Amino acid sequence: MSRSWSGRPRQRYFRRPRSRWRKFLDYALAAAVLGLLILVSARLDRVETRKTEGVAVVNDGDSITLGTERIRLRGIDAPEYSQICRKDGVEYPCGRRSREALSKLVAGRQVTCAGWERDKYGRFLGECTAAGTDLNRSQVEAGWAVAYGGYEAEEAAARLGRKGLWAGDFDRPRDWRNMHGDMAEIEHGGYGRILNWLREIFRFS
Repeated sequence: MSRSWSGRPRQRYFRRPRSRWRKFLDYALAAAVLGLLILVSARLDRVETRKTEGVAVVNDGDSITLGTERIRLRGIDAPEYSQICRKDGVEYPCGRRSREALSKLVAGRQVTCAGWERDKYGRFLGECTAAGTDLNRSQVEAGWAVAYGGYEAEEAAARLGRKGLWAGDFDRPRDWRNMHGDMAEIEHGGYGRILNWLREIFRFS
């Protein structure tokens, strides 16, 4: 078997030297990545689970105050205090009923809340208990709050049993807030948790 040879010299490729501007950009990018890693590692303690406890003041059906700490019950959404719902064609103050339900669960007992997130209003997002009673879960099970990034099974059971809000007609709290220009907040699920994590890492206060 014969081999043919073209006689043409093999071409050599030379990498063009990087410009000073390109070198500057490369170094700047490396420094930015390094700085970001240092910042994240230095602030990981901000996303560690911590606890707070004390005698609670119930603000509404999904928020309490422990001392000076404002706490939003994570994963649930209750009617706003001034929200009105309907049952058997009659309006009733469902926001007040939701607050009353949470007050009965607390009943002056010591409340413990655990979590690491804060929402954009600076409120601590926590899973809270009072004498072993899971406040977040109980509010949804009783139908006085809806799922908001958690407790979907409990909401489905409350809806099936026509408990609390589900015994009549109501606007989901998020929709009610949108209609009334009230505070807007994102659900506490995966996307919201990522935003809260970023907010904690890059918070400079």
